[in-house]
Amino acid sequence: MTSSFFTYNKAKVIQALRYHFITRREIKIMIILINVFAILSASLFFFKKISPLAFLVSSVLWFILMISFWFILPYSIYKKAATFKDGFTVSLEDQHLFLENERGSKSWPWTAFSSLIESPHFFHLYFDSRSFFLIPKAAFEGDAVHNARRFLGNKIMKKD
Repeated sequence: MTSSFFTYNKAKVIQALRYHFITRREIKIMIILINVFAILSASLFFFKKISPLAFLVSSVLWFILMISFWFILPYSIYKKAATFKDGFTVSLEDQHLFLENERGSKSWPWTAFSSLIESPHFFHLYFDSRSFFLIPKAAFEGDAVHNARRFLGNKIMKKD
């Protein structure tokens, strides 16, 4: 099964990077704790148990963390990674994933991937918990997306 040539769309890559961050367990826990802290802070401020300055500081911390996960991290990773500016041809073979562009090619056996996550516009193929490769669903035309989903699901264990 071979896909056609594809390039990355910046807005969709940013969304996929956000999805990556939000699905990480430690970030989920931190966001939940920050939201609980913000609600607790707002409640204590409402009942006049804390000063307005303490409420303001907790609100600023909440905004800074949300802005960093939603904007700063995804945009900085996008800027640093030259991969997102290239075009590729990907081949899903029985024994390996084959990727090539005008500068060269690379092949990975399916055992090199630890898990698979599907986001609205991409398949996230994880090597480990921090490094992954994005394959756009747009690289597959028509029913080929469903075939690719089934093929990748059979080759790579899907992450919960």
